[in-house]
Parts: sequence; C-alpha cells; structure tokens
Amino acid sequence: MLSNFKIVLVETSHPGNIGGVARAMKNMTLSELCLVTPKTFPSADATSRAAGSDDILSSATVYETLQEAIADCQVVLGASARDRTISWPEVTARECAEKFVKPAENQSRDKIAIVFGRENSGLKNHELDLCHYLLRIPCNSDYSSLNLAAAVQVVAYELFVASGQQTKSTIGDKNEDNLASAKQMELFYEHLQQTLADIGFLHVDKSQSIMRRLRRIYNRVALDTKEVDILRGILRFSQTHNDK
Repeated sequence: MLSNFKIVLVETSHPGNIGGVARAMKNMTLSELCLVTPKTFPSADATSRAAGSDDILSSATVYETLQEAIADCQVVLGASARDRTISWPEVTARECAEKFVKPAENQSRDKIAIVFGRENSGLKNHELDLCHYLLRIPCNSDYSSLNLAAAVQVVAYELFVASGQQTKSTIGDKNEDNLASAKQMELFYEHLQQTLADIGFLHVDKSQSIMRRLRRIYNRVALDTKEVDILRGILRFSQTHNDK
C-alpha cells in the first residue's frame, strides 16, 4: 500500500537511530530505507535498535549523495524543523499523507521520497533545493527538536492512517454480545430494587428517586446481555448472603 514511499536519511551520526527508524518503518508498513553516507553502517547498535526489523536494515541501500538516493523519485519532501530564509512550499505530516497517499484502486505510480537530515543540524539549504516540499511536524514552538526515529515514526504513522490500513485487535472479548433488551433491563431493575430493599439500602420515601438515578447510570453504560447476567448474579449472591 505504501510501496511507492521511501525514507531517506542523510549523514546519520548515530547508528542506533538508523535501527530506530527501521523499527518505526516496519511498524507502519514502510519498507524502503535509503542511507546517504551514514557515519557507521552496518552496525550492531543499529541491529539492536531495530528490534526485529532487521529485514529493513538488510535491504537498505547506501548512497554517496542525496541526488543519487532520490534519482528515481517524482516527488521529494524534506523534513525540517528550522525556519528558512527562502520559503519552500510547506506541508505538515498529515497534509503530506492526505496529499500523496492514494486509495489502492488509484494508487499512484510516482515514487515519493521523504528526506530526513542530520541529527544535530538537519538538512542544508542546497539539499532542500532538491526537494519539492518542506515537511513540518507540528509541535511545541519553544522546543521543536525531535529524535530522528521519533520524527520518522510520526510521519510514517500519518501515512499508515491515510492508507486506510487497519490493525486487527487480538483482544479476546471484542464486545460482540448483543445489547440487553428492554425486557431484560426491566427485570434487572426489578431485581436491583428488591435486593437494595432487602439489604436495607432503600427507604420507601426515597426509593423512586434513587432508582431513577440508578436507571440513568446503567442506561448510559448500555449494558450487553452478558453484563446484565453478571450483575444479576451478583444480586443473587448478595440476597443469598443477606438471608444467612
């Protein structure tokens, strides 16, 4: 779905960051990583930080220049947190995803590069000259410094969401039981009122007001059939215990 996107890292200083980027990419189904003259690669630190995304590292391509890394791309976006003297067309990470991620049936054939600069200084102006857009990640204006892997994660997440891909939940209880019917709820309220009276909680002069408020509470929750059964089981236990 995102196979036409590539992530390009320019002169990365810390190999661990390359591993962190690989991990962020695999989380969001990106697979093409390009490295422009990294200080150290391959590296055990990169592999360690990749945490199972070694395939991204092993297939990464190393280039001598940014021009070579983006030579096959029709669209190039350069990520930068710093203001520039000369303005470039700008998009946020979300706008980038909305603009360039297409539905599967209309998948663009354009190759799109998202370029991230050095950890300490970002991209230089002559590198931004090669980009069509300046990519921004909105954040605290008083502290806009993002870790390289974190920046890639934010952008990759926006691309993933825009692509419409979904992560299936592995939670066993997916709330698949039907909502309780009106009849089931009335039987529950009758049971609840009787139990509260049996334990001495309800008083005749206040019972209607209290029950009305309890109805409002449970109606807001929208109980399903299993939940009503559990609650009525608790009430039965309470009545039995009170009788003893």
